[in-house]
Amino acid sequence: MTFMPPTHNNNPHLPFGDQRTAPWYGKDILSVKQFDRNKLSYTFEVAHEMRIMVERIGAFDLLKGKILANLFYEPSTRTSSSFTAAMERLGGSVIPINEVRYSSVSKGESLPDTVRSLECYADVIVLRHPEVGASSLAAKYARKPVINAGDGIGEHPTQALLDLFTISEELGHLDGLTVTMLGDLKNGRTVHSLARLLSLYDVKLNYVSPEILKMPKEIIDEIDAKGLQQSEYKQFDDVISESDVLYVTRVQKERFKDKKEYESVKGAYVITPKTMVKAKEKMIIMHPLPRVGEISMELDDDPRAAYFRQMEYGLYIRMALLAMVLGKA
Repeated sequence: MTFMPPTHNNNPHLPFGDQRTAPWYGKDILSVKQFDRNKLSYTFEVAHEMRIMVERIGAFDLLKGKILANLFYEPSTRTSSSFTAAMERLGGSVIPINEVRYSSVSKGESLPDTVRSLECYADVIVLRHPEVGASSLAAKYARKPVINAGDGIGEHPTQALLDLFTISEELGHLDGLTVTMLGDLKNGRTVHSLARLLSLYDVKLNYVSPEILKMPKEIIDEIDAKGLQQSEYKQFDDVISESDVLYVTRVQKERFKDKKEYESVKGAYVITPKTMVKAKEKMIIMHPLPRVGEISMELDDDPRAAYFRQMEYGLYIRMALLAMVLGKA
């Protein structure tokens, strides 16, 4: 891929320019289903260049004059901060709207009206919402690009992109890997989206969970239609030795209506140094965070523990996405 030199910046080393014919210019990013291997490769190349630029100079003016509206209907630390940092490192500005109980939404304003109001001030809208399909609804009414930052138990496409980018950067390839997903696979939108992206590659997928938290049948059927090998387990010991990637998720208390049901599964799996004795020397442990006891802090110094590096990779992916939808990559 060839990046055009910038026409708006005096730094001759900046490998980005005004490329409004690029694949994602002006487009919404709502689902991982929008991506194929070519689009992923393009996105990862841009993200890799973003990583190099941040490591070299920290921040630059690629999106100077552009404004992001961060619209979060659910609490968020990592995703919200990541998009804010991404926009600011690119030279843009952010309108932060977190936990919208203090906004016009608390007065009964509809999502379409909120989005149409914000786009009067912003060039791109990042939306997190508790209802599945909320981002698609917002995009239907918005004239500016909408990026889905998580909709209920549906999808979390930017998390899946950073997860796949993490695997690629850490292990150097995607084809031929065995990826084990562990924990709350029923409610974990991160694993739903990641499984869909991984289905574009030659991988084996293992699912480890309590019976009531199994990967949804529709996801399994969708992956099965792609011809990938999938296996379900209740015990982690059955698959640890073959795993190249262990993707751990927390049991999501907020998704349970029955407190007793949550209590029965909340400590089903705890990954510790002892747990990892049988694991490969070259493999990675991932987690979308926050963790609530499912990975021991004693494991943090293990070089295979990639979950905090994973968060950093998220910055570069979100920088790439913002630059792409705004026509600068």
